Amino acid sequence: MSERITRALRLRTDPGIFLTTVGVILAFVVITFFAGEWVGSVFGTASGWIMTNLGWFYIFGVTAFLFFLVWIAISRFGHVRLGSDDEEPEHSTLTWFAMLFAAGIGSILMFWGVAEPISHFAEPPRGVEPASADAAREAIGFTLYHFGLHTWTIFALPALAFAYFIYKRKMPPRVSSIFAPIFGDKIFGPIGRTIDVVALVGTVFGVATSVGLGTLQINAGLSELFGIAMSPLVQVLVISVVTVIACISVAAGLEKGIKRLSNFNIAIAVGLLVFVLVTGPTLFLLKGTVESLGVYLTMLPELALWNNVFPANDDLAGWQNTWTVFYWAWTITWSPFVGIFIARISRGRTIRQFVFGVLGLPVAFSVLWFGIFGMASFHIELFGPGGLTEAVVDEGDIPGALFAFLSNYPLSTLVSGIAILVVVIFFTTSVDSAAMVVDMIASGKGDDVQVSPAHQRIIWGVLMGAVAATILAGTGEGGLTALQEVITVIGLPFFVMGFVMMYSLVRGISNDMGERPPTVTRQWRRAYSAEALEKNEDAPSPEPVGPLHHIPETEQDDGAPTPPKSDAT
Repeated sequence: MSERITRALRLRTDPGIFLTTVGVILAFVVITFFAGEWVGSVFGTASGWIMTNLGWFYIFGVTAFLFFLVWIAISRFGHVRLGSDDEEPEHSTLTWFAMLFAAGIGSILMFWGVAEPISHFAEPPRGVEPASADAAREAIGFTLYHFGLHTWTIFALPALAFAYFIYKRKMPPRVSSIFAPIFGDKIFGPIGRTIDVVALVGTVFGVATSVGLGTLQINAGLSELFGIAMSPLVQVLVISVVTVIACISVAAGLEKGIKRLSNFNIAIAVGLLVFVLVTGPTLFLLKGTVESLGVYLTMLPELALWNNVFPANDDLAGWQNTWTVFYWAWTITWSPFVGIFIARISRGRTIRQFVFGVLGLPVAFSVLWFGIFGMASFHIELFGPGGLTEAVVDEGDIPGALFAFLSNYPLSTLVSGIAILVVVIFFTTSVDSAAMVVDMIASGKGDDVQVSPAHQRIIWGVLMGAVAATILAGTGEGGLTALQEVITVIGLPFFVMGFVMMYSLVRGISNDMGERPPTVTRQWRRAYSAEALEKNEDAPSPEPVGPLHHIPETEQDDGAPTPPKSDAT
């Protein structure tokens, strides 16, 4: 039945993974459309329980991932190249940075660049005097904690695992491939398909959350410039327009669509950053950015494991759940998408180059971005006309924070319009690159994503837009609150998966370096390559591992070596 459906739709994908994932997502959309308040209540209850009882696990998990990445980069595994031993990086460092940044948290920096520092400045999480110099330092420290090393750690871990198993072991670009050293051939059966379906559903919801946040900000900008009301109808229209643009981009492919949009948008974002620096209190911003880095590095060791055990007062008891835990849960849900995308553009780099590049370049830009926008916001509140605290905290207009901020600068209408364009392109690149990646996971196709028909990739983009529109318009709650609750629940299995992923990656590299017996052998050739050849499709390399270690042909199906057959047998 499933194969007949995919043939009828002219799809080139795994029928079980594709149809199950689409079915789950469509079921959520339909149920939410007809019973939105009930769905919102269910997710609200579940997220409340997770935040109360498992928030510590989210905090500990991301810090554990960070320590693991640093260890593996400086260990004996650091020299291993993600590809052939003599392979050079496919993209220049500048292009690599632009693409991974735009697909990562570009749109999120636009959304929170002003809103988060001002929120913590007005309501400090640890009880210092609000709107003071101490509050400003704590605010920038917490903001960089949320958007610095820890966020990019969540992206880098699956990205490294994908890059290794795809380019060194020549395995299909699926989340289940990462678990080959543990499950062996079971990754080609129900266990593997379950892993891939969970990853795809979580990724779609994670990207939809980003689309929802971007939509709220675009609606706020349109309200500021043209007086268009903040309403679900407007937000659904915005999502529809941006989804169409993203589908056009993803149909064009990586080089023609996503790469060009990413390079274009990072240039505009840098231009906006320079504009604020030059037309604002330049010396204050330069000094403040340097100090922000120092504050971040000073606070990081404590914040990395801080669990708000002794809140300053009852009002701040749940602060960490609604900020840090939400961020980690949200980020990890779309880490498979960003992970495969980063792996896709990182071929040829060593593990050491990869880890320090992914953790270094985007984090440096985040420090610069929040240093300038955060310090400029504090300057407006402490030495200027103020008004940001009232807009963001008192009125709750987080999506409109950036535009309230830009109203204090020259050419505010023009610059606000440019900012809207940046937001649109940033989350367009998130949708189109996510559509490309989830299609790769569902189909198991590697480098040449063009083997899949364009309408197949477009389906994923439409689904992401549909989920975002449904959450914003159909849950009967405030849009931002609904997004937070849904994603907190969806993120839990991904944290469990992250710990398994670390073990699997080390075991896989050790296998390939001959330090322990391998788990996957001829089964990979039999289960994947033969199937692809029968369908007359491009099959991956018949070798399940890279050149570090050769697996003898005499191994059994369970991975244990057996003696070669004698002539008598």
